[in-house]
Amino acid sequence: MPNTFGDWLIFAGIALLAVGVLAKFGLLGWFGNLPGDIRIKSENGAFYFPIVTMIVVSVVLSVVINLLKKFG
Repeated sequence: MPNTFGDWLIFAGIALLAVGVLAKFGLLGWFGNLPGDIRIKSENGAFYFPIVTMIVVSVVLSVVINLLKKFG
């Protein structure tokens, strides 16, 4: 795991690059389109609340952070 601020910036840049590549090639098409995400459309506007997607993101990040703490 990174120890200095520069190492953290490099790690964050690599992570953002990986997410960008996944998004570019359409591998994140499910993101924001899970069953349970709330969408309300009317003639005056729209409301979107991706609650299930954010729960999945939260669980995945919690698992990753706990694994990094355990093995890092």
